[in-house]
Amino acid sequence: MTDEPDPAPSFEAALKRLEEIVHKLESGEAPLDEAITLYAEGDRLRAQCEARLAAAQARIEQIQFGENRAPSGTAPFDGE
Repeated sequence: MTDEPDPAPSFEAALKRLEEIVHKLESGEAPLDEAITLYAEGDRLRAQCEARLAAAQARIEQIQFGENRAPSGTAPFDGE
């Protein structure tokens, strides 16, 4: 056994769990204490998903076209 924390779930797994949490909270199935715990877990998963999306967006490159409309290179994605 190691003392290392569990790795963060994949984006897809985190999103699926977040959807489950939202459904349970919206349905009113969870008692107050469980709802608070679920909300905290959901907030943590939301932050993880946002961070992964931001990292993915930073890696996207936009194709640059030359005078003859042929690809001439790439440039970092500016998000706009």
